[in-house]
Amino acid sequence: LSFSPPPHTYTMADKREESVFMAKLAESAERYDEMVEAMKTIAKLNVELTVEERNLLSVSYKNVIGARRASWRIVSSIEQKEEHKGNTEHVTKIKEYRTKVEEK
Repeated sequence: LSFSPPPHTYTMADKREESVFMAKLAESAERYDEMVEAMKTIAKLNVELTVEERNLLSVSYKNVIGARRASWRIVSSIEQKEEHKGNTEHVTKIKEYRTKVEEK
């Protein structure tokens, strides 16, 4: 008779560990939207976050929001320049685009 271990069941701890790994991997690749998604997975487990997990969550959101704020500032600056030139056609397009940046 040979003994084979039962197939591995995917536990909450496994999911948590994999999500932390993926968050770190995404951070290394500077893919902060994906980092946020990995951290959301952990948050949805309804467990208290470790210090490391809280730091990963903070870094992910800080970088996502920082990039969006930088985009918004650039678009707003271009909008002001075009308004100053009196180019209403460009201003209309820019306002539409700025709204898109604000919604994402």
